[in-house]
Amino acid sequence: MKIKSLAAAGLLAATMPHVSLAGEWRPLSQEAIEAATFQSWQASVREANAVAATARRDDTVPDVHAADESPLDTLDQTRTGSTDAPPSAAAAMLTSEDVPVSDAPDLEITSPSYSTDLPDEASLETADEQKHPDPFLIRLQILLDRAHASPGVIDGFNGENTRKAIAAYEAMRGLPEDGEIDADLWVILTVDQGKAIKTYTITEEDAATRYVDRIPDDYGELAKMEWLGYQSPAEMFGERFHMDEDLLLAMNPNADLRAAGTRILVADVGQAPTTKVARIVIDKERGELIAYDANGNIVLLDPATIGSDDTPSPSGHLTVTGVAENPTYSYNPARNFTQGDNTGPLTIPAGPNGPVGSTWIALSKPTFGIHGTPYPSRIDKSRSHGCVRLTNWDAAALAKLVQPSVTTVEFVDKSSDRLAVK
Repeated sequence: MKIKSLAAAGLLAATMPHVSLAGEWRPLSQEAIEAATFQSWQASVREANAVAATARRDDTVPDVHAADESPLDTLDQTRTGSTDAPPSAAAAMLTSEDVPVSDAPDLEITSPSYSTDLPDEASLETADEQKHPDPFLIRLQILLDRAHASPGVIDGFNGENTRKAIAAYEAMRGLPEDGEIDADLWVILTVDQGKAIKTYTITEEDAATRYVDRIPDDYGELAKMEWLGYQSPAEMFGERFHMDEDLLLAMNPNADLRAAGTRILVADVGQAPTTKVARIVIDKERGELIAYDANGNIVLLDPATIGSDDTPSPSGHLTVTGVAENPTYSYNPARNFTQGDNTGPLTIPAGPNGPVGSTWIALSKPTFGIHGTPYPSRIDKSRSHGCVRLTNWDAAALAKLVQPSVTTVEFVDKSSDRLAVK
């Protein structure tokens, strides 16, 4: 997980090679991404596993889980307090419930009990941890996104949101839902013969975008600003093309993102869905939003951050009551939660980096809604204040499909229950 505001920290020039939080990323060519296949990826995984097996025999490399255990088995063991073996210090760090977030102290980075996609702040680097974006996984995520099975942020890493997107695509195609990358999935997915990457030419309008120097954490400071816009061109183009900022910069290491006429490589995510949504199911257990048409067909599926222990999301049936694009945000601690030392009502200006992102879909329970976020890479890894949080682009696409007073929203606590929702 890479936190987008940190990618812009230090006001790095758009023309400078980018260094991610995990170290310097190799430049990624369009040719490498388009040529990537399941077979080549499978071979690279086997090679990586062999290297990892050798590294595990090196006492200097942390060994978070034993070679004969899956990561999920190890995590379950430490969470349930199994007496088979005492959890190691490394495992204890991995299962930490609350991990402070430096640039958003009101949020908690968490990982649900079924997830092995742990935030960087809560994990140790292990011998078999993926270090760089994989061209095949980039292509896979783009094709899933184009099929409206959102992987969240396209970043080239095989995380929990990618596995959920695969399971969603399998459900759309009537396949067994295992969320695994296999040859059958790849054959069906690549029926889409389109290129995964396209070239985009920066326009005069893009070049004229006004950026903000910083987005404060404190709501009182936010309320004094005029517009909560993007902090860099990489952030703007990353959101437009559903990409992690580090990935966009790795694909365009020498591009001047502020100059009109510059040609850059971006993900070709295709067109947003157009089918109207009659019913939305919010799966609290899996952290997913599933939208259906009037015939019960899946229109789209998005990873979502859903509620928290202190401010849980609603239960039961609600209805969409309205949609607001680029909404201002009314903060009132007397009605919901308290942020920092702000004890009185505030009006926070609009913008993609506002508390609810660039889109608000109002629900029939006051103060609750489906909305965007200024932190897309945290989706399903952080806690909301009871609402349903999507990436800005997923929220914007859904907002065009819902029908106020018609579209219903059902919250289910267990994934098995969502199949029974009608």
